[in-house]
Order: sequence, then C-alpha cells, then structure tokens
Amino acid sequence: MEHFDFAEGRAILERTPAVLDRWLDGLPEPWLRATEGPGTWSPFDVVGHLVDGERTDWIPRARRILDHGTSKPFDPFSRALHLERTHETLAQRLGEFAALRAANLATLDALAIGPEQLAKRGVHPEFGEVTLEQHLATWVAHDLDHIVQIARVMALRYRDAAGPWVAYLRVLRPVAG
Repeated sequence: MEHFDFAEGRAILERTPAVLDRWLDGLPEPWLRATEGPGTWSPFDVVGHLVDGERTDWIPRARRILDHGTSKPFDPFSRALHLERTHETLAQRLGEFAALRAANLATLDALAIGPEQLAKRGVHPEFGEVTLEQHLATWVAHDLDHIVQIARVMALRYRDAAGPWVAYLRVLRPVAG
C-alpha cells in the first residue's frame, strides 16, 4: 500500500474536471440521467455532488486540520445537497466544478503542505481522528470512485442489450459486497 504523494495526487485532482467535461458535455440526456435505480445518482447528480465537495468539504476541512487540529471537529457534509439544485444544467455544473477545483488547487498549493502538515490530525464527525494525509488521499480516491460510478451507471443502460457478453464485462455485473 502506498502513502499519499502530494504531486501524484494533485495530478489526478487537476485532471478530473477536464475528464468529466470532455466525457459528459453534449451527451444525450439519457446518458446524463441514467441511474442504477431509485435513490441512486446519475452522472448529472455526481457532478453536482463534486461541486458541493469543492465548496464545503476538501479545502475547508484541510484548513480546519491545519488551523485547529483536533480542537474543532469538521462540519458535517451533506452528500445530497446537490439534489436540491434541480434548476442547474450539466454545463453549469461542469463549469462551476472546473472553476472551484482550480481555485482549490491554487489554495492547496499556497498552503505549501509537507510531511509535517500531512501528519496533522483533525476530527471527522463519523470516523473520529483523521490525518491531513488521509483527507487528501481520500479526495483523490473520491474523484476516481465517482469516475468509476459514472462509467458503471452509463454502461448499465446497455446491460440487457449486451446479451451474453455481460459475462466478460465487469462493468455490467453486480458489484460484490
């Protein structure tokens, strides 16, 4: 298992908005609104969730760790806040995500985080004490997790149409526990 490498992690974080923009912008609505069923998210929803994380999670919590350590726990994060913003378009969400991510990466760069800062601890409302390294590694993995989620949701639209090839396509088979 690898430790978090700031430069490598940042390379993923800076590319995610462009990946999503290139992949999703201009697709027909059925691709953008596909879900895995009731209570699950579409690609449109995922982008909204990523916007919310840029606004209220990653940098605010990193600053909380650096400024207050364990003396001031993180504010709770609403994973479903984006579901209230039904008036937005995908283009708006993608644009806002790109702008917020660029600003957050500039902030992160200005913090000049080194090994000493990565070891600092904060308090997550569910997990208890966490390190800045864990928080930043999670940010990177979170991006990748949602990219996988979008691919899975989109692929499932053609599950039945793929017929017997489902046996060879992991993206079309149920995920084990």
